[in-house]
Amino acid sequence: MVTGDNIVTARAIAVNCNIIKESEMDDSRCCIEGPEFYEKMGGLVVRNKKEEVGNFRVFKELMPYMKVMARSRPEDKYLMVTGLRQMGCTVAVTGDGTNDAPALKKADVGFAMGLTGTDTCKDAADILITDDNFRSIVKACMWGRNVYDNIKRFLQFQLTVNVGACIITFVGAIVGKASPLQPIQLLWVNLIMDSLASLALATELPKPNLLLRAPQNRDDYIVSRKMIKHILGQSFWQCGVLFTFLFAGEFMIPESDPKYEWDQKPGFVYPGRAADWNGEELYTIKMQEELGPSRHLTFIFTAFVFMQIFNMITARKIHDELNIFEGIFKNKIFLVIWFVICAGQVVITQFGGLVFVCNKDGLDGTQWLMAIIVGFTSIIINFLLKFLPDGLCPMIGQDTVDELRIANNKAKKAQAK
Repeated sequence: MVTGDNIVTARAIAVNCNIIKESEMDDSRCCIEGPEFYEKMGGLVVRNKKEEVGNFRVFKELMPYMKVMARSRPEDKYLMVTGLRQMGCTVAVTGDGTNDAPALKKADVGFAMGLTGTDTCKDAADILITDDNFRSIVKACMWGRNVYDNIKRFLQFQLTVNVGACIITFVGAIVGKASPLQPIQLLWVNLIMDSLASLALATELPKPNLLLRAPQNRDDYIVSRKMIKHILGQSFWQCGVLFTFLFAGEFMIPESDPKYEWDQKPGFVYPGRAADWNGEELYTIKMQEELGPSRHLTFIFTAFVFMQIFNMITARKIHDELNIFEGIFKNKIFLVIWFVICAGQVVITQFGGLVFVCNKDGLDGTQWLMAIIVGFTSIIINFLLKFLPDGLCPMIGQDTVDELRIANNKAKKAQAK
Protein backbone atom coordinates (compact mmCIF):
# COMPACT_ATOMS: atom_id res chain seq x y z
CA MET A 1 0.00 0.00 0.00
CA VAL A 2 1.43 3.34 -1.07
CA THR A 3 -0.24 6.40 0.44
CA GLY A 4 0.39 10.04 1.14
CA ASP A 5 -0.96 9.74 4.70
CA ASN A 6 1.34 9.84 7.69
CA ILE A 7 2.79 6.56 8.88
CA VAL A 8 0.53 6.22 11.95
CA THR A 9 -2.63 6.46 9.82
CA ALA A 10 -1.13 4.23 7.14
CA ARG A 11 -0.33 1.49 9.67
CA ALA A 12 -3.84 1.59 11.14
CA ILE A 13 -5.46 1.32 7.70
CA ALA A 14 -3.07 -1.48 6.65
CA VAL A 15 -4.00 -3.50 9.74
CA ASN A 16 -7.73 -3.06 9.04
CA CYS A 17 -7.18 -4.15 5.45
CA ASN A 18 -5.15 -7.21 6.54
CA ILE A 19 -2.13 -5.93 4.61
CA ILE A 20 -0.02 -6.21 7.75
CA LYS A 21 -0.43 -7.77 11.18
CA GLU A 22 -0.31 -5.77 14.42
CA SER A 23 3.02 -7.42 15.23
CA GLU A 24 4.49 -5.88 12.07
CA MET A 25 3.46 -2.28 12.82
CA ASP A 26 6.79 -1.40 14.43
CA ASP A 27 8.92 -3.22 11.85
CA SER A 28 10.94 -0.57 10.01
CA ARG A 29 11.32 -2.86 7.00
CA CYS A 30 7.56 -3.48 6.81
CA CYS A 31 6.36 0.12 7.09
CA ILE A 32 8.53 2.90 5.70
CA GLU A 33 8.14 6.53 4.72
CA GLY A 34 8.65 7.62 1.12
CA PRO A 35 11.63 9.98 1.59
CA GLU A 36 13.46 7.38 3.71
CA PHE A 37 12.78 4.73 1.09
CA TYR A 38 14.08 6.96 -1.71
CA GLU A 39 17.28 7.72 0.20
CA LYS A 40 17.99 4.07 1.09
CA MET A 41 17.47 2.98 -2.52
CA GLY A 42 19.94 5.54 -3.81
CA GLY A 43 17.36 7.32 -5.93
CA LEU A 44 16.79 6.85 -9.64
CA VAL A 45 19.75 6.50 -12.02
CA VAL A 46 20.11 5.99 -15.76
CA ARG A 47 22.38 3.17 -16.94
CA ASN A 48 22.65 2.17 -20.59
CA LYS A 49 19.76 4.51 -21.37
CA LYS A 50 17.53 2.62 -18.88
CA GLU A 51 16.10 3.94 -15.65
CA GLU A 52 17.19 1.82 -12.69
CA VAL A 53 17.27 1.86 -8.91
CA GLY A 54 20.52 3.33 -7.62
CA ASN A 55 21.10 0.64 -4.99
CA PHE A 56 19.35 -2.35 -6.53
CA ARG A 57 20.85 -4.87 -4.09
CA VAL A 58 19.26 -3.11 -1.11
CA PHE A 59 15.98 -2.83 -3.04
CA LYS A 60 15.84 -6.61 -3.61
CA GLU A 61 16.56 -7.29 0.04
CA LEU A 62 13.84 -4.90 1.25
CA MET A 63 11.01 -5.82 -1.13
CA PRO A 64 10.03 -9.19 0.46
CA TYR A 65 9.36 -7.40 3.77
CA MET A 66 8.03 -4.01 2.65
CA LYS A 67 4.23 -3.74 2.69
CA VAL A 68 3.38 -0.09 3.42
CA MET A 69 4.88 3.16 2.19
CA ALA A 70 3.59 6.32 3.91
CA ARG A 71 4.09 10.00 3.07
CA SER A 72 4.90 8.95 -0.45
CA ARG A 73 5.80 11.46 -3.13
CA PRO A 74 5.45 10.97 -6.89
CA GLU A 75 9.17 10.17 -7.19
CA ASP A 76 8.92 7.53 -4.44
CA LYS A 77 6.09 5.71 -6.25
CA TYR A 78 7.92 5.98 -9.55
CA LEU A 79 11.09 4.53 -8.02
CA MET A 80 9.19 1.59 -6.53
CA VAL A 81 7.54 0.73 -9.86
CA THR A 82 10.89 1.03 -11.65
CA GLY A 83 12.58 -1.30 -9.17
CA LEU A 84 9.83 -3.92 -9.31
CA ARG A 85 9.95 -3.96 -13.11
CA GLN A 86 13.74 -4.19 -12.92
CA MET A 87 13.24 -7.37 -10.84
CA GLY A 88 11.12 -8.84 -13.64
CA CYS A 89 7.76 -8.34 -11.92
CA THR A 90 4.58 -7.36 -13.71
CA VAL A 91 3.37 -4.21 -11.95
CA ALA A 92 -0.14 -2.82 -11.66
CA VAL A 93 -0.79 0.53 -10.02
CA THR A 94 -4.06 2.16 -8.93
CA GLY A 95 -4.44 5.87 -8.30
CA ASP A 96 -6.75 8.87 -8.45
CA GLY A 97 -4.55 11.94 -8.09
CA THR A 98 -2.24 13.91 -10.33
CA ASN A 99 0.79 12.78 -8.30
CA ASP A 100 -0.06 9.16 -9.20
CA ALA A 101 0.31 9.82 -12.94
CA PRO A 102 4.07 9.04 -13.30
CA ALA A 103 3.71 5.67 -11.53
CA LEU A 104 0.56 4.82 -13.51
CA LYS A 105 2.36 5.53 -16.77
CA LYS A 106 5.47 3.57 -15.75
CA ALA A 107 3.53 0.47 -14.60
CA ASP A 108 2.63 -2.40 -16.90
CA VAL A 109 -1.04 -1.74 -16.15
CA GLY A 110 -2.36 1.50 -14.68
CA PHE A 111 -5.84 1.65 -13.11
CA ALA A 112 -7.37 5.11 -12.62
CA MET A 113 -10.51 5.92 -10.70
CA GLY A 114 -13.18 6.94 -13.21
CA LEU A 115 -15.32 8.96 -10.81
CA THR A 116 -12.89 10.72 -8.48
CA GLY A 117 -9.71 10.55 -10.58
CA THR A 118 -8.18 13.68 -12.05
CA ASP A 119 -7.89 14.17 -15.80
CA THR A 120 -4.09 13.84 -15.62
CA CYS A 121 -4.45 10.55 -13.77
CA LYS A 122 -6.98 9.21 -16.30
CA ASP A 123 -4.76 10.17 -19.24
CA ALA A 124 -1.79 8.31 -17.76
CA ALA A 125 -3.76 5.12 -16.95
CA ASP A 126 -4.47 2.14 -19.17
CA ILE A 127 -7.83 1.20 -17.60
CA LEU A 128 -10.50 3.36 -15.96
CA ILE A 129 -12.49 1.88 -13.06
CA THR A 130 -15.88 3.40 -13.76
CA ASP A 131 -17.35 2.64 -10.32
CA ASP A 132 -14.20 3.37 -8.25
CA ASN A 133 -14.59 -0.08 -6.66
CA PHE A 134 -11.54 -2.23 -6.01
CA ARG A 135 -13.68 -5.32 -6.67
CA SER A 136 -13.75 -4.27 -10.30
CA ILE A 137 -9.96 -4.72 -10.43
CA VAL A 138 -10.36 -8.22 -9.03
CA LYS A 139 -12.95 -8.98 -11.72
CA ALA A 140 -10.64 -7.58 -14.39
CA CYS A 141 -7.82 -9.86 -13.21
CA MET A 142 -10.15 -12.85 -13.15
CA TRP A 143 -11.53 -12.19 -16.64
CA GLY A 144 -8.05 -11.49 -18.01
CA ARG A 145 -6.78 -14.84 -16.78
CA ASN A 146 -9.91 -16.54 -18.07
CA VAL A 147 -9.52 -15.11 -21.58
CA TYR A 148 -5.88 -16.22 -21.59
CA ASP A 149 -6.91 -19.73 -20.52
CA ASN A 150 -9.63 -19.86 -23.18
CA ILE A 151 -7.06 -19.05 -25.86
CA LYS A 152 -4.84 -21.85 -24.55
CA ARG A 153 -7.79 -24.28 -24.51
CA PHE A 154 -8.54 -23.56 -28.15
CA LEU A 155 -4.88 -23.77 -29.17
CA GLN A 156 -4.42 -27.11 -27.44
CA PHE A 157 -7.43 -28.53 -29.24
CA GLN A 158 -6.58 -26.98 -32.61
CA LEU A 159 -2.95 -28.06 -32.63
CA THR A 160 -3.92 -31.61 -31.68
CA VAL A 161 -6.26 -31.80 -34.66
CA ASN A 162 -3.69 -30.21 -36.96
CA VAL A 163 -0.86 -32.56 -36.02
CA GLY A 164 -3.08 -35.66 -36.27
CA ALA A 165 -4.68 -34.68 -39.59
CA CYS A 166 -1.34 -33.79 -41.20
CA ILE A 167 0.35 -37.06 -40.17
CA ILE A 168 -2.61 -39.25 -41.19
CA THR A 169 -3.03 -37.52 -44.54
CA PHE A 170 0.68 -37.50 -45.37
CA VAL A 171 1.57 -41.05 -44.33
CA GLY A 172 -1.70 -42.49 -45.64
CA ALA A 173 -1.17 -40.89 -49.04
CA ILE A 174 2.41 -42.24 -49.30
CA VAL A 175 1.69 -45.81 -48.20
CA GLY A 176 -1.84 -46.24 -49.48
CA LYS A 177 -1.38 -44.16 -52.68
CA ALA A 178 -4.36 -41.97 -51.64
CA SER A 179 -5.23 -39.93 -48.58
CA PRO A 180 -7.63 -41.73 -46.20
CA LEU A 181 -9.23 -38.35 -45.43
CA GLN A 182 -10.74 -36.59 -48.44
CA PRO A 183 -10.52 -32.80 -48.97
CA ILE A 184 -14.23 -32.28 -48.30
CA GLN A 185 -13.91 -34.30 -45.09
CA LEU A 186 -10.95 -32.18 -44.00
CA LEU A 187 -13.08 -29.09 -44.61
CA TRP A 188 -15.63 -30.44 -42.11
CA VAL A 189 -12.80 -31.19 -39.66
CA ASN A 190 -11.51 -27.64 -40.22
CA LEU A 191 -14.97 -26.24 -39.51
CA ILE A 192 -15.04 -28.17 -36.22
CA MET A 193 -11.50 -27.11 -35.40
CA ASP A 194 -11.71 -23.41 -36.20
CA SER A 195 -15.24 -22.05 -36.00
CA LEU A 196 -17.30 -24.32 -33.78
CA ALA A 197 -14.54 -25.26 -31.34
CA SER A 198 -13.48 -21.64 -30.92
CA LEU A 199 -17.04 -20.71 -29.97
CA ALA A 200 -17.34 -23.66 -27.58
CA LEU A 201 -13.97 -23.32 -25.83
CA ALA A 202 -13.88 -19.52 -25.78
CA THR A 203 -17.12 -19.27 -23.81
CA GLU A 204 -15.84 -20.88 -20.60
CA LEU A 205 -16.77 -18.57 -17.72
CA PRO A 206 -14.20 -17.50 -15.11
CA LYS A 207 -14.06 -19.36 -11.80
CA PRO A 208 -12.91 -17.96 -8.42
CA ASN A 209 -9.99 -20.41 -8.24
CA LEU A 210 -8.33 -18.48 -11.07
CA LEU A 211 -7.28 -15.89 -8.48
CA LEU A 212 -5.55 -18.54 -6.35
CA ARG A 213 -3.07 -19.23 -9.13
CA ALA A 214 0.29 -17.51 -9.39
CA PRO A 215 0.42 -14.71 -12.01
CA GLN A 216 1.52 -15.63 -15.50
CA ASN A 217 5.19 -14.99 -16.16
CA ARG A 218 5.72 -12.33 -18.85
CA ASP A 219 8.31 -14.52 -20.65
CA ASP A 220 6.20 -17.69 -20.77
CA TYR A 221 5.11 -18.86 -24.20
CA ILE A 222 1.39 -19.31 -24.66
CA VAL A 223 1.94 -22.97 -25.59
CA SER A 224 3.25 -24.44 -22.35
CA ARG A 225 5.06 -27.73 -21.75
CA LYS A 226 1.87 -29.13 -20.24
CA MET A 227 0.00 -28.29 -23.44
CA ILE A 228 2.72 -29.84 -25.60
CA LYS A 229 2.47 -33.02 -23.52
CA HIS A 230 -1.22 -33.34 -24.31
CA ILE A 231 -0.92 -32.20 -27.93
CA LEU A 232 1.78 -34.73 -28.78
CA GLY A 233 0.31 -37.49 -26.61
CA GLN A 234 -3.17 -37.19 -28.11
CA SER A 235 -1.87 -36.77 -31.66
CA PHE A 236 0.39 -39.82 -31.54
CA TRP A 237 -2.34 -41.91 -29.94
CA GLN A 238 -4.88 -40.88 -32.58
CA CYS A 239 -2.43 -41.56 -35.40
CA GLY A 240 -1.46 -44.95 -33.95
CA VAL A 241 -5.08 -46.08 -33.57
CA LEU A 242 -6.21 -44.82 -36.96
CA PHE A 243 -3.20 -46.28 -38.78
CA THR A 244 -3.98 -49.61 -37.12
CA PHE A 245 -7.52 -49.49 -38.46
CA LEU A 246 -6.34 -48.16 -41.82
CA PHE A 247 -3.86 -50.94 -42.53
CA ALA A 248 -5.50 -53.75 -40.57
CA GLY A 249 -9.14 -52.73 -40.66
CA GLU A 250 -10.05 -55.75 -42.78
CA PHE A 251 -9.21 -57.89 -39.74
CA MET A 252 -10.81 -55.65 -37.09
CA ILE A 253 -13.86 -53.75 -38.39
CA PRO A 254 -16.95 -56.00 -38.43
CA GLU A 255 -19.28 -55.97 -41.44
CA SER A 256 -22.96 -56.99 -41.46
CA ASP A 257 -23.62 -56.35 -45.16
CA PRO A 258 -22.12 -59.11 -47.38
CA LYS A 259 -21.48 -56.78 -50.33
CA TYR A 260 -18.92 -54.84 -48.27
CA GLU A 261 -17.17 -57.92 -46.86
CA TRP A 262 -13.65 -59.09 -47.58
CA ASP A 263 -13.97 -62.27 -49.63
CA GLN A 264 -11.13 -64.10 -47.90
CA LYS A 265 -12.37 -63.21 -44.40
CA PRO A 266 -16.19 -62.96 -44.23
CA GLY A 267 -17.66 -60.77 -41.49
CA PHE A 268 -15.13 -57.94 -41.90
CA VAL A 269 -15.03 -54.89 -44.18
CA TYR A 270 -13.22 -54.94 -47.49
CA PRO A 271 -10.09 -52.74 -47.25
CA GLY A 272 -10.69 -49.30 -48.74
CA ARG A 273 -7.07 -48.42 -49.38
CA ALA A 274 -6.28 -47.52 -52.98
CA ALA A 275 -3.19 -49.75 -52.96
CA ASP A 276 -1.80 -52.58 -50.87
CA TRP A 277 1.64 -52.68 -49.23
CA ASN A 278 3.21 -53.99 -52.44
CA GLY A 279 1.68 -51.18 -54.52
CA GLU A 280 -1.01 -53.30 -56.21
CA GLU A 281 -4.47 -51.81 -56.65
CA LEU A 282 -6.74 -52.81 -53.77
CA TYR A 283 -10.01 -50.89 -53.83
CA THR A 284 -10.45 -50.84 -57.62
CA ILE A 285 -12.17 -48.34 -59.87
CA LYS A 286 -14.82 -50.95 -60.54
CA MET A 287 -15.56 -51.21 -56.82
CA GLN A 288 -15.81 -47.44 -56.64
CA GLU A 289 -18.39 -47.49 -59.44
CA GLU A 290 -20.43 -50.34 -57.96
CA LEU A 291 -20.18 -49.72 -54.22
CA GLY A 292 -19.15 -46.06 -54.03
CA PRO A 293 -16.75 -44.87 -51.31
CA SER A 294 -15.62 -47.73 -49.07
CA ARG A 295 -17.11 -48.39 -45.68
CA HIS A 296 -13.60 -48.90 -44.37
CA LEU A 297 -12.49 -45.30 -45.00
CA THR A 298 -15.89 -43.99 -43.89
CA PHE A 299 -15.22 -45.66 -40.54
CA ILE A 300 -11.73 -44.08 -40.41
CA PHE A 301 -13.22 -40.62 -41.03
CA THR A 302 -15.95 -41.06 -38.42
CA ALA A 303 -13.59 -42.43 -35.78
CA PHE A 304 -11.18 -39.54 -36.40
CA VAL A 305 -13.94 -36.96 -35.92
CA PHE A 306 -15.23 -38.62 -32.75
CA MET A 307 -11.71 -38.54 -31.35
CA GLN A 308 -11.78 -34.78 -31.82
CA ILE A 309 -15.29 -34.53 -30.37
CA PHE A 310 -14.21 -36.19 -27.12
CA ASN A 311 -10.88 -34.36 -27.18
CA MET A 312 -12.87 -31.11 -27.17
CA ILE A 313 -14.15 -32.05 -23.71
CA THR A 314 -10.64 -32.76 -22.43
CA ALA A 315 -9.36 -29.44 -23.84
CA ARG A 316 -11.58 -27.58 -21.34
CA LYS A 317 -8.99 -28.33 -18.65
CA ILE A 318 -5.42 -27.22 -19.39
CA HIS A 319 -3.82 -27.47 -15.95
CA ASP A 320 -4.04 -31.26 -15.52
CA GLU A 321 -7.27 -31.11 -13.50
CA LEU A 322 -8.53 -34.64 -12.97
CA ASN A 323 -12.24 -33.81 -13.28
CA ILE A 324 -12.66 -32.70 -16.89
CA PHE A 325 -16.45 -32.54 -16.54
CA GLU A 326 -16.41 -29.92 -13.78
CA GLY A 327 -18.71 -27.03 -14.71
CA ILE A 328 -19.54 -28.45 -18.13
CA PHE A 329 -23.29 -28.15 -17.59
CA LYS A 330 -22.94 -24.46 -16.73
CA ASN A 331 -21.62 -23.70 -20.21
CA LYS A 332 -24.76 -24.04 -22.33
CA ILE A 333 -23.03 -22.80 -25.49
CA PHE A 334 -20.40 -25.54 -25.24
CA LEU A 335 -23.05 -28.25 -24.78
CA VAL A 336 -25.16 -27.01 -27.71
CA ILE A 337 -22.16 -26.82 -30.06
CA TRP A 338 -20.88 -30.22 -28.90
CA PHE A 339 -24.22 -31.87 -29.69
CA VAL A 340 -24.48 -29.99 -33.00
CA ILE A 341 -21.10 -31.42 -34.05
CA CYS A 342 -22.17 -34.92 -33.01
CA ALA A 343 -25.45 -34.61 -34.94
CA GLY A 344 -23.62 -33.15 -37.94
CA GLN A 345 -21.23 -36.09 -38.04
CA VAL A 346 -24.11 -38.58 -37.90
CA VAL A 347 -25.89 -36.84 -40.79
CA ILE A 348 -22.69 -36.60 -42.87
CA THR A 349 -21.78 -40.27 -42.31
CA GLN A 350 -25.25 -41.71 -42.91
CA PHE A 351 -26.57 -39.33 -45.56
CA GLY A 352 -23.51 -37.48 -46.87
CA GLY A 353 -22.99 -39.99 -49.67
CA LEU A 354 -20.91 -38.79 -52.57
CA VAL A 355 -20.86 -35.18 -51.35
CA PHE A 356 -18.66 -36.04 -48.35
CA VAL A 357 -17.16 -39.16 -50.00
CA CYS A 358 -18.84 -41.45 -47.47
CA ASN A 359 -20.35 -44.87 -48.06
CA LYS A 360 -23.87 -44.56 -49.45
CA ASP A 361 -25.22 -46.86 -46.72
CA GLY A 362 -23.24 -45.19 -43.97
CA LEU A 363 -22.11 -47.38 -41.07
CA ASP A 364 -24.03 -50.17 -39.37
CA GLY A 365 -24.78 -50.20 -35.62
CA THR A 366 -21.71 -52.17 -34.61
CA GLN A 367 -19.41 -49.91 -36.60
CA TRP A 368 -20.99 -46.82 -35.04
CA LEU A 369 -20.48 -48.22 -31.55
CA MET A 370 -16.89 -49.07 -32.39
CA ALA A 371 -16.21 -45.56 -33.76
CA ILE A 372 -17.65 -43.92 -30.61
CA ILE A 373 -15.60 -46.19 -28.34
CA VAL A 374 -12.47 -45.35 -30.33
CA GLY A 375 -13.30 -41.64 -29.91
CA PHE A 376 -13.85 -42.06 -26.17
CA THR A 377 -10.29 -43.31 -25.77
CA SER A 378 -9.19 -39.65 -26.10
CA ILE A 379 -10.58 -39.07 -22.60
CA ILE A 380 -8.72 -42.11 -21.23
CA ILE A 381 -5.43 -41.01 -22.81
CA ASN A 382 -5.93 -37.48 -21.46
CA PHE A 383 -6.31 -38.92 -17.95
CA LEU A 384 -3.13 -41.01 -18.28
CA LEU A 385 -1.10 -38.12 -19.71
CA LYS A 386 -1.75 -36.08 -16.57
CA PHE A 387 0.49 -38.41 -14.60
CA LEU A 388 3.45 -37.90 -16.94
CA PRO A 389 5.93 -35.20 -15.82
CA ASP A 390 5.92 -32.06 -17.97
CA GLY A 391 9.73 -32.19 -18.12
CA LEU A 392 9.54 -34.99 -20.68
CA CYS A 393 8.31 -32.47 -23.25
CA PRO A 394 10.55 -30.01 -25.11
CA MET A 395 10.79 -26.52 -23.63
CA ILE A 396 9.16 -23.69 -25.55
CA GLY A 397 10.59 -20.29 -24.65
CA GLN A 398 12.73 -19.54 -21.62
CA ASP A 399 12.40 -20.78 -18.06
CA THR A 400 12.35 -17.47 -16.22
CA VAL A 401 12.68 -16.84 -12.50
CA ASP A 402 10.56 -14.39 -10.55
CA GLU A 403 13.10 -12.91 -8.13
CA LEU A 404 10.49 -11.35 -5.88
CA ARG A 405 8.60 -14.63 -5.51
CA ILE A 406 11.79 -16.46 -4.47
CA ALA A 407 12.72 -13.66 -2.10
CA ASN A 408 9.23 -13.71 -0.57
CA ASN A 409 9.51 -17.44 0.05
CA LYS A 410 12.87 -16.96 1.78
CA ALA A 411 11.41 -14.17 3.92
CA LYS A 412 8.47 -16.34 4.98
CA LYS A 413 10.79 -19.19 5.96
CA ALA A 414 12.97 -16.79 7.94
CA GLN A 415 9.95 -15.34 9.77
CA ALA A 416 8.64 -18.82 10.52
CA LYS A 417 11.95 -19.76 12.14
